[in-house]
Amino acid sequence: MRMAFDKQSIQGAVEQALADGGKKKFTQSVDMAINFKEVDFKKPENRINVDVILPHAPKKLKIAVFADGELGLNAKKTGADLVIAGSEIPAFAGNKQKLNQLIECGVLASPQLMAQVGKALGQVLSAKGRLPKPILANANLADLIEKTRSSITIRSKGKYLPCVHCIIGRENMKPEEITENALEVLEALLRKLSENQLASVYFKTTMGKAFKVSAA
Repeated sequence: MRMAFDKQSIQGAVEQALADGGKKKFTQSVDMAINFKEVDFKKPENRINVDVILPHAPKKLKIAVFADGELGLNAKKTGADLVIAGSEIPAFAGNKQKLNQLIECGVLASPQLMAQVGKALGQVLSAKGRLPKPILANANLADLIEKTRSSITIRSKGKYLPCVHCIIGRENMKPEEITENALEVLEALLRKLSENQLASVYFKTTMGKAFKVSAA
């Protein structure tokens, strides 16, 4: 897919951001900001809510799975960090500590529990961009968990300004890896919006200034 911003230009801005970050007492994240034009995000049909599987995840997500019976047992065996049975859902709804634990996870659920999770926890999970994804019949659960660990969600939010932000890497990653992540994000966004609606792209470290990608 041809894009307004090519790999070389993106990597150049990433390298500038990494060089500007300096040495800090913590490992800084690398943030990506994408600005759009001629898009009214106040209209629900234009809003962005896109999952992107990054080839080089900056941080592996913990995974929570809502499932009963054999599926719950398989989830534990295949590496889920938290497995929640249907009978346990009400306890999560009324427990702030459990909710805080849950919203730090990528969330999967059996189809049978989707409605129950939505009714009890949907408002909280939706606000944090953590609505559960269904585990479809015959899905490779181990593969699904691993892909979810490496995914991020790009969402338009707040006052629905024409921009989105995400953490795309960490300063101890190679520029090439961060660039590949950025390309995945852009390709995912361009499956929903047109290239002409992409106005600008910036990268910055946590404490650094923003560097703009030059258009191709």
